Amino acid sequence: MSYGTYVSRKFRLIKDFDRSVSRVKQLLIARYGEEEANILMQESREKYKDLIPQIPYIGDRNPLLIFLLPASRYLAIYQTFQKHGRTVEEAGRLVYEIGEAEFEAIPGWVRRGIGVLWFSRWFAKRLQKRALLSQERKYSGGYVLAYIEGDGRDFDYGVDYIECAICKFLNEQGAAELAPYVCAVDKVASEMLGWGLRRTMTLAEGGERCDFRFKKGGKTCVTIPQPLR
Repeated sequence: MSYGTYVSRKFRLIKDFDRSVSRVKQLLIARYGEEEANILMQESREKYKDLIPQIPYIGDRNPLLIFLLPASRYLAIYQTFQKHGRTVEEAGRLVYEIGEAEFEAIPGWVRRGIGVLWFSRWFAKRLQKRALLSQERKYSGGYVLAYIEGDGRDFDYGVDYIECAICKFLNEQGAAELAPYVCAVDKVASEMLGWGLRRTMTLAEGGERCDFRFKKGGKTCVTIPQPLR
């Protein structure tokens, strides 16, 4: 891999982009008509090709890429929507719908397995190690997080995101207004994977941190932008 970029993954990244967009193709056609939908999809794909070298490098095997890489796809879509005079609300709605479609495509038994893993001791230890590594700030465009021990009552464990690679990337691209819609997809993830996520603030909305609190069997409580409610 070329150090500092994900260019060597370009073929795979574009394939992932095509799969994500294909999941909402019929929604786009119903909303904008087949001709405009095809234009939006094709131009978003080309925009994504241009963005790939700019995705902040946070390591080859960083598990947080599962959040950063989808966000880079959403950014390409948003920039294309802007070019065509579409609003952040329209793009944000599509981002949320893509998130829903992606999680719905995961087989039920896999989702249940992820839910079990999420609250395992093994996962907690891995997460604690990842948090400590992030605090070394090896990658300027990366995440910085802190592991929070559970209180034995309201949550099993938590993660505070002190710095967010997605927010940094969107800010650099002049697209900070998209960030709350990207964060909203966490609501879908929690509901689909059984996270029991409670979150009261995010960096995307001007908070001092993103305070993720997870409770096995708990109710998802995540604020999302008004147009998505």
